Amino acid sequence: MNGINFRHWPGDTDRPALALHCMMGSASYWGPIADRLGGRVDLRGFDMPGHGRSEPWMPEQGVDFHTAVTRIAAAAIDRPLDLIGHSLGATVALRIAVAAPDAVRTLTLIEPVLFAALPDGLAARDAAASEMRRLIDEGRPLDAARRFLDTWGGPGGFDAMPEALHPALARQIALVADTNATLSHDTARILREDGLESIDAPVMLVRGAESAPEMAGILDALAGRLADVGRAVVPGAGHMLPLTHPDAVAGVIAANLDRA
Repeated sequence: MNGINFRHWPGDTDRPALALHCMMGSASYWGPIADRLGGRVDLRGFDMPGHGRSEPWMPEQGVDFHTAVTRIAAAAIDRPLDLIGHSLGATVALRIAVAAPDAVRTLTLIEPVLFAALPDGLAARDAAASEMRRLIDEGRPLDAARRFLDTWGGPGGFDAMPEALHPALARQIALVADTNATLSHDTARILREDGLESIDAPVMLVRGAESAPEMAGILDALAGRLADVGRAVVPGAGHMLPLTHPDAVAGVIAANLDRA
């Protein structure tokens, strides 16, 4: 896809890495983490369509947003690398690892929002997604953004976001609503039989201690199916820990790099 802004933090050229950001974020927040990794990896990232400095999302027939982001990420991989993802980006990273396990040297998943891994609660998630879509269709995208960011945003939720960002939030919240089929119903079949089990790279599952309670259940479900898995909980952190706790996140990523 054209119009995608890539970012690069140079490091060891024999250790390529790709980092995938969250919904309503940008690849820029990997910069402080790259600094703390001190060149151990040659890190790249990109702003998802409609985010950061990339061009707006232009839907293609039969291609949903999650699939489009996955294709962009996969096209950036030309040899085995260290794959890092946060939130939506973590679900994209996991999707790639399931489809092409040989392409992944290590896999670090920070707060992967793959709700389909939870054994129950689907009706409530579908109801929340329908409510978000209703608000958007009624011309109230910022109300929808508030509901999303008050749970999955940084400290202070929606009210902590500068007013200058409101137009971008109003555009991006529609992309959030459109990911429900993938994240809650697993239309991408990330959780298919023998999929997670095929990943033999070291996997690190990371969550913030203060994140939404669903996250612990998601990580429990994923960990039970992975061959080589470590887990980390960052004290005092919520969902946006790459932004709020870069020291801890960089330390956990480094620990997983050492396991390869």
